[in-house]
Amino acid sequence: MTKAASKKPKAGSKRRAASKKGRRRRENAIVRYFRATWAELKKVQWPSRSEATNLTLIVLATTAAMSAFLGIVDWLSALLFGFLVSPTG
Repeated sequence: MTKAASKKPKAGSKRRAASKKGRRRRENAIVRYFRATWAELKKVQWPSRSEATNLTLIVLATTAAMSAFLGIVDWLSALLFGFLVSPTG
């Protein structure tokens, strides 16, 4: 037997070579996630600066109003329960 005839091809070498030809390597899941996220962010219609400012002011005003309302309700309920629990009645 000659040296050339005794060499065996590596197992799966033809399959690996065939799989690399004409096929794109599968992307990493994390890379796919960030590419999809970036594509979605490109579709978003972002608000203008004035719209963002107005919406921020609305959120701050609503937060302040709700804080004041809940503070008053808390204070009144503490007063009410204080009268109910006090020994002088």
